[in-house]
Amino acid sequence: MPTPAATPLCLDQRNRDLDRLAATSADDPLDVLVVGGGANGTGAAFDAATRGLSVGLVDAQDWASGTSSHSSHLMHGGLRYLQMLDFTLVAEALRERDLYLTHTAPHLVKPIRFVFPFFTKVIDRGFIGSGVALYDAMASVGRKRAVPFHRHLSRTRMLKRFPALDGEKIVGALEYWDAEFDDARFAMMLVRSAVQHGAAACTYTRVIDYLKEGGRVVGARVRDELTGREIDVHARTTILAGGVWTQEQQELADAPTGLEVLASKGIHIVVEKDKIPADADTGVITQTEKSVLFLIPWDEYWIIGTTDTPWTQNVAHPATTSDDIDYVLEHANAVLASDLTREDVIGTYVGLRPLLQPVKKGSGASTKVSREHTVMEVEPGLTAIAGGKWTTYRVMAEDVVDHAIRDLFPGRPSLTASIPVIGGQGYEGIVREKHQIAARYGFDDMRIDRMLFRYGTLLHEVLALIDEDASFATPLEHAPRYLRAEILYAARAEGVVHLRDVVERRTRLEYEVRDRGAAAAEEIASIVGPELGWDEDRTRAEVQAVKAIIDARLEGESVTSDVEAARLIGEAQAARPTGD
Repeated sequence: MPTPAATPLCLDQRNRDLDRLAATSADDPLDVLVVGGGANGTGAAFDAATRGLSVGLVDAQDWASGTSSHSSHLMHGGLRYLQMLDFTLVAEALRERDLYLTHTAPHLVKPIRFVFPFFTKVIDRGFIGSGVALYDAMASVGRKRAVPFHRHLSRTRMLKRFPALDGEKIVGALEYWDAEFDDARFAMMLVRSAVQHGAAACTYTRVIDYLKEGGRVVGARVRDELTGREIDVHARTTILAGGVWTQEQQELADAPTGLEVLASKGIHIVVEKDKIPADADTGVITQTEKSVLFLIPWDEYWIIGTTDTPWTQNVAHPATTSDDIDYVLEHANAVLASDLTREDVIGTYVGLRPLLQPVKKGSGASTKVSREHTVMEVEPGLTAIAGGKWTTYRVMAEDVVDHAIRDLFPGRPSLTASIPVIGGQGYEGIVREKHQIAARYGFDDMRIDRMLFRYGTLLHEVLALIDEDASFATPLEHAPRYLRAEILYAARAEGVVHLRDVVERRTRLEYEVRDRGAAAAEEIASIVGPELGWDEDRTRAEVQAVKAIIDARLEGESVTSDVEAARLIGEAQAARPTGD
């Protein structure tokens, strides 16, 4: 099938798509309406659109503004599931990881090497070594390997690879490979891929009710959060991919049964690269008493996490506390030769994992359960999916779309195993050109690699902005990782509505710089504002909203209570601008 021309996500596109949704009717409905723009929702929209179905996708906020932009940035098989003897799940995740690396998303997913330290010579080397050997063997069955095979390291070789580890405690290590990715960008690219195949996609479009006819859900009533406009979106079937908002949406639909989801908080801290000496692109994984701890090399810094604690506050206001930071530092320092301190922390981020509770017996035949995710028809015409992880988003999308359309469109198989995410087709070709591109535009190796990882073949569209106006080749003054052209492109093609969308998800300034993006906010607003039609008052309000959230997060990191930290975030979010 020929690849359609790339369709930009812009404000005009959003407004056109709102009109498309409003034009639906009981006699002319969408085939599929997807509610929720995280990993599950964006994946489902792409899957359904590539099957040739008419698709609508809505989210009350920005794409991946919740859990799906606050992961550990890993596409991995899940070593811990081997301890649970869940070989099927691990094999599935490894298959998907390798598919992204080699075919469907090579521009968004890249290999990463890890060392797994041993604290005892015999027990750890035997136990961990056998587990990783099985992990690697499962990745080799029936296909060419996408990453190198693991190997054992002596203490001396381990310290050459990762000199920051504590050689007095650690007796050796195992080296193996997985993959990493930028979660927020992946979700946005999935949306662009869905739109490329005909889907209508709208952010800041909140579901306020579900439409029903004869006891069946036939769509949803949505509100444009920018203008207050309310429209009825009619659909033959509706998919709920609400994450930690799943139960709230089920209640809104008056569903008599449904999925039960609990929220668990996971935080990560960020420190500069030179604080932990190691080979480039080598991370650490180690077990804690609750879960696992990762030290992940990412660009010019380290991401370290995570925690796993119950969250009982408003799921819209997750927050990092002082205790969370201390916990991660304590466990990182347990394997490092030199301790990290609070002063070394330049940023943090927090997400809420939707922990799926067991489905009760008698929930009906319209339920498909796996170890990691569940699909259930919670009401006729409304299919919910919850649980899972980014690595298996494509399988989950296939499962939920299969389930939702099984009676309406039989014989429409998923095609996403063969169709690349936008920017991925022809990626090998642009990689071969990278040195010429770098020389032409004056990029060093780090910048060209970073931009290829962000855009893939869409990099040509970003470079075209520089060709039109050379001033856009200038880095941001207070965030020099990013060029002004990248900010302009975010406004023109990546679905930006608010300034926070740029600071937190199109870039990752919320944790990449010590001031969390406050200093860069005005320059970014000066670029995106004219593209989005902001006047002086709107621009000022957008900057103030970003700075208010930053202040609330920084203050929250100094308190010990989830209640207090969530209150600070909630108050800051309540003051954000809504529209013109």
